[in-house]
Amino acid sequence: MESKRWTVEIFVNEDDNDDVTTATAVLYTPTGRRHESVGRARRNPADRPVPDIGDELAAGRALADLGAKLIGDGAEDVAQLAGPAYESY
Repeated sequence: MESKRWTVEIFVNEDDNDDVTTATAVLYTPTGRRHESVGRARRNPADRPVPDIGDELAAGRALADLGAKLIGDGAEDVAQLAGPAYESY
């Protein structure tokens, strides 16, 4: 059985006040395809700054969006391979 490796890099940035955290998840496949998703987390002004929480939320949201995109890509690929016979359903 062939084993494949896909690499996801997550880049996390926080604004100067630690109010908004943005995470970008980038997936590179061995065939050279690149997928990118962004997730954000915003701190409630009444809460104290805890950067790790914003990092986790933003990264999780970026990964969830990336997962949804991959599922969509897979569904499109299946539809294309199925051909015109299945397009009428």
